[in-house]
Amino acid sequence: MHGTDTLPDILVGPLLRRISTTRLVMWIVATRPLTMTLVLRPGQHDAESIGLAHHHQCVAIGKRAFIHLIDIELDTPLPCDERIEYDLQIETMQGSVQSLPEWAPWLRYEGADYPAFVIASGHHRLMHGSCRKPHHDSPDGLVRADSWLADQQAAPTEWPAWLLMTGDQVYADDVAGPMLRAVHALIERLGLVDEQLEGATVDDSQALYDSPDSYYCRAALLPDFTSNAALRERFFGGVKKPVFTSANAHNHLMTLAEMLAMYCLVWSPVAWQVIAPTPPALDEKDAELYRQEQKVIDTFVEGLPQCARLMAHLPSLMIFDDHDVTDDWNLTADWEQTAYGHPFSKRIIGNALVAYSLCQAWGNDPDKLNPLIHHAATLLGDGREVLARAEQDGLIERLLRFQGWEFQIPGTPALIVLDTRTRRWRSERSPKRPSGLMDWEALMEMQQALMGAKSAVIISPAPMFGVKLIESIQKLFTAVGKPLVVDAENWMAHRGAANALLQIWQHSKTPGNYVILSGDVHYSFVYDIVVRHQRRAPHLWQITSSGIKNTFPKNLLNTFDRLNRWMYAPWSPLNWFTKRRKLSVHPRDPDRASAGERLWNASGIGLVTLDEKGYPTDIRQLDVNGSDVVFPPPERLKQKGGR
Repeated sequence: MHGTDTLPDILVGPLLRRISTTRLVMWIVATRPLTMTLVLRPGQHDAESIGLAHHHQCVAIGKRAFIHLIDIELDTPLPCDERIEYDLQIETMQGSVQSLPEWAPWLRYEGADYPAFVIASGHHRLMHGSCRKPHHDSPDGLVRADSWLADQQAAPTEWPAWLLMTGDQVYADDVAGPMLRAVHALIERLGLVDEQLEGATVDDSQALYDSPDSYYCRAALLPDFTSNAALRERFFGGVKKPVFTSANAHNHLMTLAEMLAMYCLVWSPVAWQVIAPTPPALDEKDAELYRQEQKVIDTFVEGLPQCARLMAHLPSLMIFDDHDVTDDWNLTADWEQTAYGHPFSKRIIGNALVAYSLCQAWGNDPDKLNPLIHHAATLLGDGREVLARAEQDGLIERLLRFQGWEFQIPGTPALIVLDTRTRRWRSERSPKRPSGLMDWEALMEMQQALMGAKSAVIISPAPMFGVKLIESIQKLFTAVGKPLVVDAENWMAHRGAANALLQIWQHSKTPGNYVILSGDVHYSFVYDIVVRHQRRAPHLWQITSSGIKNTFPKNLLNTFDRLNRWMYAPWSPLNWFTKRRKLSVHPRDPDRASAGERLWNASGIGLVTLDEKGYPTDIRQLDVNGSDVVFPPPERLKQKGGR
């Protein structure tokens, strides 16, 4: 057994989360409860030391693992648009004090003594992206974002106000063998919590980790009953998807400990430094796949110091999409009935939500999440005991009923982050048809949040306005009862939700300018959108950046792009058969595209600059190859006098 004296005090972080002139929220994972001091050095002002004994909460997630949320209400407001250096000092086991540059020197940029943050006076610039899959064979968009920020260290007013992570921050359902092996090694190293299991062929988490089916064969862990055939097919899948890439669920994360370990491993180089995983026993086919995946994972790990540095400098806001929990999460009412009707699949979904609450949602809105976190802390106790099954199921039931994952950030423009996963508008026509991404009540709450705002930025994990051809293919598969085959998830797939959304844009008291930031689809694009036949026509921009570390099959996307440009050209009568016929949609062409492509297919991260009216003056994708892809306004809008 490893002793705590061989582990570093800080395993992950600090991650900057919700910040303002009067409040600072940071998130870390430590290997013990800590005594900490935060030292702030704003510009030319005197340094301020803040003891954190009464300004942080600590939740045990294992024998040697503790999540700390630092949440400070400041008496004296901090300045805006200035570089503010900070030092997070740790009291060691020996009683001495260790400063951040000592315990995490990689978090400083060249020439800087400490990491820093900037509190923006407005939402003038936003960095955004989704879909970061560690074993996708491309460079990491967060590494590219860090390189960009390194060049802006002397220009704090150029820093983005927020790093918006718009879904699939982790892939709980699509895990490489070497990553799962690292997850298990970290669970053992930290003594992460164990749990009892129901509805599986194994009784508890330790039996799961030791099972010969634990790698590449997890579907076999369901009992072999006829009633579970649909669950095995739908939940653990491997269903061939002729339009979108098929999910590989054979290493699906299951336990809460696996989910928590995954977060540590995708955000921190230190988590990898304390483990030394070796390959498990595999047959020849899986062993070869493991070796191939290991090469990609090794490259991913090499970039983690830069990713950690970025997240220590830019405040981040996060919202889930399906892969943070499981593929096709809540796609149809029929899916929900199947997945929540079995204790094992319900536990898997619930564990992902517990981990999301602790690792993502808590930092978005601590006041709203604190009651849920306190419930989780009671369940987890001191992190040393096996979780009580009834109490764990009770927390999961509460999370599944919770209606508060969405949140808003005040400022100019208003920033509204949507939950498009848990408050769905179920189809009245058939439980097998796709649900609307938000139900009527949730849409009306969004409309209320927009009332009176002159401009708004809306974060919707799935694009509100997608590629018409792909949406038509999704509609076709839905019509024949196969929405799961093509991930038929778009705002226009449900008639009621689509109509309500269009009515919101036309409301006289909602904003005149909307910027919609999305991800999900594994390619990037930009649309300028105007509501037709309106005296006061609102202007919308659909800006999609996906993925941070994921792409769409190249040849397939090129085919879709060409067909979409031909079939849905401005003169095409097919446009009158879409729910968007009341809208004038103008795609922007990427400046580095060839042959007229409008969809940019490469890993990277989006960057949008807004003026005082919320109008995007610069939209670009920071490509992982080091160059920028700019999306200039369409010429035809310029010719009509548009900006």
